[in-house]
Amino acid sequence: MDPVTTITATAPGRNECETESSSIWNWWPSWRPTSMSLLKTTESKILACIQNDLWARFVTLPNQDRIWTLTLTKKAAPKPAEQVLKTPLVMVHGFGGGVGLWIRNMDTLSRSRPLYAFDLLGFGRSSRPPFPSDAAKAEEQFVDSIEQWRQSLGLENMVLLGHSLGGYLATSYAIQYPSRVSHLILVDPWGFPEQPKTQEGQDQGTEVVKRPPLPRWVKAIAAVVSLFNPLAVIRAAGPWGPGLVNRFRPDFKRKFEDLFEDDTMTQYIYHCNAQTPSGEVGFRAMAESLGWAKRPMLQRVHQLPASMPLTMVYGARSWVDSSSGDSVVQIRNQASTKVILIDDASHHVYADQPEEFNRVVEKICNSVK
Repeated sequence: MDPVTTITATAPGRNECETESSSIWNWWPSWRPTSMSLLKTTESKILACIQNDLWARFVTLPNQDRIWTLTLTKKAAPKPAEQVLKTPLVMVHGFGGGVGLWIRNMDTLSRSRPLYAFDLLGFGRSSRPPFPSDAAKAEEQFVDSIEQWRQSLGLENMVLLGHSLGGYLATSYAIQYPSRVSHLILVDPWGFPEQPKTQEGQDQGTEVVKRPPLPRWVKAIAAVVSLFNPLAVIRAAGPWGPGLVNRFRPDFKRKFEDLFEDDTMTQYIYHCNAQTPSGEVGFRAMAESLGWAKRPMLQRVHQLPASMPLTMVYGARSWVDSSSGDSVVQIRNQASTKVILIDDASHHVYADQPEEFNRVVEKICNSVK
């Protein structure tokens, strides 16, 4: 372990002090019914569903940023040493998410190997530092934090799984640190295709990319993303913020309704995103608009080693166009690249069809020692 890096464990029930940087949003603590403490409480309710052994703590990076981290191992594993020796699965959430969204997947996927899930820098309960406005530098800050996190935990290599924005960052990480990734799994990854040509381009004979219609919540955020941080509307809504999340993301309550009869999951989404903006500032720097990256990953995916196994998993009903996966197959070694569509799943594949998603990921993991 890096001698300048520490791991801070959080004892159950302990109230640790979690600070956030100063911003205009902190002037009205009563205006926004949220806090890091409320986020912690809501997340604890979600994590209480976990059956396997769970270790939740902050991992402190050399620059003192903290990454909120979960480690799961099989409870009373018959061969614990064998499980520990297996390549761990590392799960990276998407934009506006956090570790709690993997609640339908973590127990199953930690049955045969250690599983790590963490809140990306600037999201969830992790530190919320400033991000540069330059796309390449913002991406570098995210990727550097992932590598520092890996070094801090002493992980030699991993099966790296990323969803949406997490898939974009996981790919960037794998390009820069290929020796650390045994298999790359991208779940409905954001930021792969180039932004389509304008109508004028179509008049000149240029083909315009066709995509599934964007859901209402994406359009709502896209309407303000050019002027404000993507989730500013949630903070500006003040006491109406939680209701706004319920209105625009009722699907989150439905996806987890057999686990929680109340608004636990939408409350979790609200508290994750009503805090001081940080990771979303980095995302805004990287995004041309909400659906497109300034530095499309299709332009760089050829930099992945041809021998690195890559599986791209899409929801058949997702607004993310799976044709990017077909393009990746053409660009890379087809023998090491697979595209899988999961029926009756939208963008949040892991929550829409958790059993099939877990089966697919577990099969991939079983192919790795």
